[in-house]
Amino acid sequence: MTTGPLVIGLAGGTGSGKTTVAHGLLEHAAGRALILPQDAYYQAQPGVPFAQREARNYDEPGAFDTALLLEHVDALRSGVAVDRPVYDFTVHDRSEATVRVDPRPVVLIEGILVLHEPKLRERMALKVYVDAPPDERFIRRLERDVSERGRTTESVIAQYRSTVGPMHELYVQPSKQHADLIVPEGGRNLPAMAVLTSFLDRALLQAPDGVPAGLREQRA
Repeated sequence: MTTGPLVIGLAGGTGSGKTTVAHGLLEHAAGRALILPQDAYYQAQPGVPFAQREARNYDEPGAFDTALLLEHVDALRSGVAVDRPVYDFTVHDRSEATVRVDPRPVVLIEGILVLHEPKLRERMALKVYVDAPPDERFIRRLERDVSERGRTTESVIAQYRSTVGPMHELYVQPSKQHADLIVPEGGRNLPAMAVLTSFLDRALLQAPDGVPAGLREQRA
C-alpha cells in the first residue's frame, strides 16, 4: 500500500452544488484539505480580443489547461507547493495574480469536467458526481454569474442556450458513468455528506502522520 495525499474528484453540471460539497468537505477536514477548482485553470488568452474571448465555448474540454492542473496535482501529491492561477471572469482571461497552495493530506479537485479527463481520474481515490435538476442548475448559474461574475441576465441565458446546455449533454452528463458515488442535491443531501465525511475521516485516521494511505489499491 502506498501513501500520499487522498485525491477526491467532484464533478457535476454548472450549479449542481459541487462547490458546496467541496467546501463542506474542506470545513470538515479542518485544515487538512485543499481545493483545486477547475475553473481556475481556464486557458490563458493573451492577445485575444475581448469579443472573441467573450464568445468562446468555456464548457468543452479544450477550454481548460488540463496539463497545468495535472502538473499541480502531481506536485501537491509529491509534497511540493504550487502557485495556482486565478481566472478573471469579468474579462474572460487569466489574471496575473496567483494563489500559493501548500500540500495537504487531502486534495479536492472540483469542476464540471474533472471526471471527463482520464488522467485526472487516474489520480483519484474517490470520484463523485453531484447532480441536480436542469432548471435548478440554470437558476443557480444565473444568480451566480450576475452577482459574482459581472454578467447580464441576457448574456447568461444566451451562453446557456449556445454552449452550457449542449456541452452538459455532450461531456458533463456522460462523465457520471465514471463516478463511484452520485450525490443528488449537493450539500443539501445530508446522508450523502455523512458518507463522504466518514470516508474522509477513515482515510485520515489510517496514517498517524496525518497523510492518508492511498486507497486506490484497496478499491481495486
